[in-house]
Amino acid sequence: MSKPGSPRSGDAPQTQPTPSWPGVGPDVIVDFLVEGEVLLVCLRNVGAGCAHRIRVVFEPEFHGLGGGLRVPGLALFERLRFLAPGREIRSLVDVVSAYFGRGEPEVVEVTVTYCDDAGRQYRRRLSHDLGVYRDLPRAGSH
Repeated sequence: MSKPGSPRSGDAPQTQPTPSWPGVGPDVIVDFLVEGEVLLVCLRNVGAGCAHRIRVVFEPEFHGLGGGLRVPGLALFERLRFLAPGREIRSLVDVVSAYFGRGEPEVVEVTVTYCDDAGRQYRRRLSHDLGVYRDLPRAGSH
């Protein structure tokens, strides 16, 4: 059995598994949520430690704000230098109906990489099915 903090097989030697034990180090996730009529993307440090040099890769890429904004290209996802424990940063993606009406991807794979205070590197891979938001009842819908 590997001990916490030991590399997983297949990872780069310096990359640590995402902490799976509570209260130790940073733990950065990306989530999507709907508030009212808008789709949001959220970067959140759910861990107990500071996260540094956060980078997020989305596959496939997607666009927001009527199709004119390449969301993965935001500085938030390409070069965030620090995220405190418990901190969350949200960004508007688009109005839900506009996002799906343009045929933007429903399934988005996300890879988040970051470091802790000691410089140990971590990687987390998440899969989001945004299609679940398509049929949610919203105010004014019948």
